[in-house]
Amino acid sequence: MSEKILEGKVAIVTGSSRGIGRAVAERFAANGAKVAVNWVRGEREAKGVVDAINKAGGEALSVQCDVSKSADVRKMVRATIDRFGRIDILVNNAGVMVSKSVLDATEEDWDRTIDVNLKGAYLCSKEVAPIMLEQKAGKIINMSSNSGLYHPSAMRFTEYVVSKAGLNGLTKAMALALGPHITVNAICPGWIKTEMIEGTDPEVEKRILQETALARWGTPDEVAGAALFLASKDADFITGELLIVAGGRGMH
Repeated sequence: MSEKILEGKVAIVTGSSRGIGRAVAERFAANGAKVAVNWVRGEREAKGVVDAINKAGGEALSVQCDVSKSADVRKMVRATIDRFGRIDILVNNAGVMVSKSVLDATEEDWDRTIDVNLKGAYLCSKEVAPIMLEQKAGKIINMSSNSGLYHPSAMRFTEYVVSKAGLNGLTKAMALALGPHITVNAICPGWIKTEMIEGTDPEVEKRILQETALARWGTPDEVAGAALFLASKDADFITGELLIVAGGRGMH
């Protein structure tokens, strides 16, 4: 039997009760990691993820935490350490998107989007970094978006675009600040079939697929594969990078 590539590692995956986060949590667990499955409202869904991991012979913990609140983040990290004794990988995946034009979105929409998508990643990283530095090893993976890379049709929702562009900047700044022991990278998914983009205007959908070289949606599993690579030893010399998983969207 080949050794699982994350054997002995402990990962926190924020926002992992569904979508890309769930796929990442399950892929990490299948490859030997013990996983803290984080949720803010989806307790039932998170329990489903934990049960699926345990049933498959893995080990997982369900932790409620609003990543935009530092007290919640501290509790989540403490619960993970209490249960598993260490933290090797953090995936900042929790995210929200408000589907409104710049003139229709409210100040509350802006605050919530920036708080979860950007401040949340900052708070979680800041909380785990001392633990990883003490271990002299750690990997932080930020789930950004093609929307943070400035090509026209991805830039429909201002708050979301700003939060993801900021996350790309945070990735590079933290990579510099936390080396040499911690690597910090981001994944920029393109058009991925998840609950977050249900109800997209069919015309917009058609246009996006036309500008995607592979002419199809991506799947959460395909993003999870990229996260597994960045979490593995194979990516030990990669830091401060943005890995685009978008089927060639935005190249033409």
